[in-house]
Amino acid sequence: MRIISGKYKGKRLIAPKKLPVRPTTDMAKEALFNILNNQFNFSQISVLDLFTGTGNISYEFISRGTRDITAVDSHYACLGYIKNISKELDSPIETIKSDVYHYLEKVKRKTDIIFADPPYDFATDQFSKIVKLVFENELLNEYGVLIIEHSKHTSLEKLSYFSNSRKYGGSVFSFFKK
Repeated sequence: MRIISGKYKGKRLIAPKKLPVRPTTDMAKEALFNILNNQFNFSQISVLDLFTGTGNISYEFISRGTRDITAVDSHYACLGYIKNISKELDSPIETIKSDVYHYLEKVKRKTDIIFADPPYDFATDQFSKIVKLVFENELLNEYGVLIIEHSKHTSLEKLSYFSNSRKYGGSVFSFFKK
């Protein structure tokens, strides 16, 4: 995995093989950040990275100047890896070990971008629960966006607050807004 753009452009990161992750591909990350770059000033936003895994998406935000990043995952080793890399990059990422649904039920803080990369084999109702918790608990700022990465074999178009989706290889980013 490598950082695509920004301060740490080209930096390669090697995650331990034992982590239960599927990092977002470079092609998909580049396309996603091209979209976001037209909507947000990265140095002035807050980001919540759910099902963070290796922290791949969080590092892209750091490299582009985002300083307010929270990464949530239930796997202790994933969060340990993120802590080590954020220390190496001298850019703190707040890491929280929690079940994502439990976290979304309890958190009170609003953010600008919520990125969720759950397992691709999630059922539609599991994706729907993420959307429901984010919007019912009003976790996005006024112009905020929820982005869910999922398999091209899954459609989230019928979920509430769906705005649009973009397909890149086997991955799809679905965008949800008020």
